[in-house]
Amino acid sequence: MIIGPGSTVIFHFDIKLSDGSAAESTRVHNKPAKLQMGDGSLSPAFEAQLGGMAAGDKRTFTLAPEDAYGMPNPDNIYYVDRSKFSADAPAKVGMIVGFAMPDGSELPGLIRDVVGESVTVDFNHPLAGQTLTFNVEIVQVIN
Repeated sequence: MIIGPGSTVIFHFDIKLSDGSAAESTRVHNKPAKLQMGDGSLSPAFEAQLGGMAAGDKRTFTLAPEDAYGMPNPDNIYYVDRSKFSADAPAKVGMIVGFAMPDGSELPGLIRDVVGESVTVDFNHPLAGQTLTFNVEIVQVIN
């Protein structure tokens, strides 16, 4: 079966940054990703790269930031009072912290800066603003 509109695709992917370093991979835990073509979960540019592929096919492609995870949005950067962090888990630059949302879900935020009593938390996707190279291998196509 060939990937087309509405196909369900099970695939492995590796993501590399522009400097060649690894950013993410489904192969680490051998858990492929699952995608419903056209559901909006991935960019149209990413989906266009998968179109026409079949199980067993492999492809490498590079996407600009706006076609991958988008550009960082300054509205997704918040300043939180240091007192919101516990003594057991103090705010440290580089930490990813889960923040409870009103609906019970958890939103990860990256601590960018700690100055005095102010903690800068970035809720943009960590790969936002990056040009990324994707290495994909199609495992299964369900039409």
